[in-house]
Amino acid sequence: MTAILDGWLTCLVCGQHLTQASGAMICPDGHSYDIAKQGYVNLLGHAPPRNADTAAMLDARARFLGHGLYDQVADAIVDAVRGRTRIVDVGAGTGYYLAHVLDELPEAHGLATDVSVAAAKRAARAHPRAGAIVADTWAGLPIRDGAADAVMCVFAPRNAQEFARILQPGGTLVVAVPTPLHLKELRERHHLLDVAADKVEGVIGAFPGWPSSVWTEEYQIGLDQEQASDLIAMGPNAFHHSPDDVAPGPCTVSVTVLRFTRPLG
Repeated sequence: MTAILDGWLTCLVCGQHLTQASGAMICPDGHSYDIAKQGYVNLLGHAPPRNADTAAMLDARARFLGHGLYDQVADAIVDAVRGRTRIVDVGAGTGYYLAHVLDELPEAHGLATDVSVAAAKRAARAHPRAGAIVADTWAGLPIRDGAADAVMCVFAPRNAQEFARILQPGGTLVVAVPTPLHLKELRERHHLLDVAADKVEGVIGAFPGWPSSVWTEEYQIGLDQEQASDLIAMGPNAFHHSPDDVAPGPCTVSVTVLRFTRPLG
């Protein structure tokens, strides 16, 4: 739904607000950004990085998430942003978590951002009340100051300064990160990348003075061979190590959810 893009975005050239007109997003000075046929807008401003999610990675993620094995994590995100109505999902991937939130919050609208064009194509179609842009979290998000009353960052890069800028005072920031136990069995079976032990401390340290609550969603799932293969293929291990013979079996889901409130001052 491209109409949702109005009210969120700023021009890469002059920083003025963008509005929709004639199949594009246009600023008052006439700088124009086409709305792709899939419904997203490319506001990256440079070539995608080499580690941007590929179409194959997004396909694997969509298949895996479609099984509902991460629904408990998605439900926790919903609870954390409940009551909010303008939600930015940074590093949104397929838009799965944002769509889950919007399904549960009928008054809310959302904007998905991702540095991957393949991700933005999917996220733009994830929900009728969501728009999507290609944007670089590290370079700066082309989003208006205070445009959101909630920002979500689920398994994605974090830019504390940008999150604070686009979030209204009193708004909610939700960050979800894996614990060292997350997918432990799968990682051990196939010698996959480890999860750093200090992720939670790093997130808390990035938002000093922001009131927060922290909890962990941890449960067991059973993976068949296709699900196990897709789990490996949908994440950073796809760039490093893809085992030829993926084994099914039990696996731990362990994700810490951090909910912050941006101070009013």
